[in-house]
Amino acid sequence: MRIGNSVVLSQQIRNQSPALGPQVFSQRISRAQDELKSRKLDLLVIEPSTNFQYFTGYNPGRSERLILLMIPASGTPAIVCPSFEVERIKRNTVIGDARGWEEQEDPWLLVAKAAQQMKPRERAGEVAVEPTTSYQSYVRLTTKVRGWIPRDGTAVTERLRIIKSPEEIALIRQAIAATEASITATFSQLAVGMSERDVSALLSREMASRGSPGGGLVQFGQSSALPHGGPSAGQLTRESVVLIDAGSRVEGYTSDITRTIWFGDAPSDEFKKVYNIVHDAQTAAIENAKPNVTQCQEVDRAARKVIRDAGYGQYFTHRLGHGMGMDGHEPPYMVEGNLTRLEPGIVFTDEPGIYQLGKFGVRIEDDCMMTPTGVEVLSHRPAKL
Repeated sequence: MRIGNSVVLSQQIRNQSPALGPQVFSQRISRAQDELKSRKLDLLVIEPSTNFQYFTGYNPGRSERLILLMIPASGTPAIVCPSFEVERIKRNTVIGDARGWEEQEDPWLLVAKAAQQMKPRERAGEVAVEPTTSYQSYVRLTTKVRGWIPRDGTAVTERLRIIKSPEEIALIRQAIAATEASITATFSQLAVGMSERDVSALLSREMASRGSPGGGLVQFGQSSALPHGGPSAGQLTRESVVLIDAGSRVEGYTSDITRTIWFGDAPSDEFKKVYNIVHDAQTAAIENAKPNVTQCQEVDRAARKVIRDAGYGQYFTHRLGHGMGMDGHEPPYMVEGNLTRLEPGIVFTDEPGIYQLGKFGVRIEDDCMMTPTGVEVLSHRPAKL
């Protein structure tokens, strides 16, 4: 029956995925151009990356051969790529202007020519450089493309991606559904003697069967007290903690969910106490977050206060959460010092934890979205014990 449900869910994901058609990417490029103008920037350059995919619908991957997306503040975007890649780029992206360079040529000469056509008249241009650009490409850009002043493009791309559109939210919801079902199916198949690696492989198979490839951390017993531990060859025994932190993808959009359970007849009193404190901390973050008002650091503080007041403050050793979308971890980060206010459309994780070395760890992670009226939990929170 479980296998049949997996097939049905996989078919639903394929059939219901909202089409990210050309109009979506056209709107994204238009918004990028508006953002450039508002910041008095003239050009945005992006190597293959998540941001490249965000604007074009495709990530061709990086290699020693240069591929570069160039989005001017006004005019038509272009992609500079190897000549033998022009057809692939045209077929898989929404950018019609693909300019090829031959193997024996310096690709930066073609970039310089394109940049000259996009450059404002009678002054130096200001080029926003996408934040994951390789150092090698940055050096070539600044030494071979004349008449341009490089600027950090982080603010441009972050501002565009931080607010999720309805079609993005729909894909995230599907990734969450597949991940939740996969974690549940994996827990149902736990058996004494299985290793963390065995369970990790099982989890990945469950996700693949639902058309949402992914994987995650699997930690047993004392290993669960390491926030990013496992998987190892350690074997599962009864009356112990099992923690799974997992994420999967649907059409480029991800999920990130952690569940901690007691494998055995009945959880210990200490496990129940710690679990419920973590659950209360997660609730505090959700209930204290208000749209356009609450700063990221304030949701971290709300959860941390619950854990600290219960006497476990020293065991909550990481930030409360992070933004989520095309990348599993992306801005904004729920951490002390982050003054970013939670606007409607921001998707983030709420994942407090208590980690006692030599004993066990508990983390509960759910995926949330800020709405005009407050936080909506996109995943299904487990109940308190």
